Amino acid sequence: MFLANFWVISLTEGRTFKKISKIPTQKCALVLGTSPKTREGRANPYFISRLEAVMALYNLGKIKRIIVSGEKSRNYDEPHAMKNYLIYNGGIPEYSIIEDPGGFNTQTSISRCKYIYQEHNIIIVSQRFHNVRALFIARKEKMNAYAFDAKDINAKESFYRNHAREFLARVKAVVLYILNISPHISGDKINIE
Repeated sequence: MFLANFWVISLTEGRTFKKISKIPTQKCALVLGTSPKTREGRANPYFISRLEAVMALYNLGKIKRIIVSGEKSRNYDEPHAMKNYLIYNGGIPEYSIIEDPGGFNTQTSISRCKYIYQEHNIIIVSQRFHNVRALFIARKEKMNAYAFDAKDINAKESFYRNHAREFLARVKAVVLYILNISPHISGDKINIE
């Protein structure tokens, strides 16, 4: 398990960025989904942090298009919530935002970015603990991906829960890589232009 985590981290070394000035320009950003609200009904700081990060990339000309990918089900729609936040809180034009309602997990979001939206050169936006695994998956898909680290949250409970979960998720990503297992992606191709 530790070797799997070491492999994921070492393969993605040098492709995650905290400073916008250092990250290479790409046409598109992929924002990985998370719930807009916490279990207590408050605004989710991870959600806000990711969207603030992608707004900064857009406003500084590092990207031209934004794919917001997440879960959409009855009475729950992460991509639509992200799109609304970007429009109403960030002034991002609606034509620059593409909703991906089929991003039920990180692997599916990245595969759909490549096969449905036909984007190979991307900046992934999430917190660093998540970005490392996302980059590993993008590398498996032979994508030219970088990651921009949104601000992490320091609350101890969520910090430890997320990092423990991510430790196990990286092991799963390595197993899927070794066994060459990818999600089945179907649907019409979409040109984000």
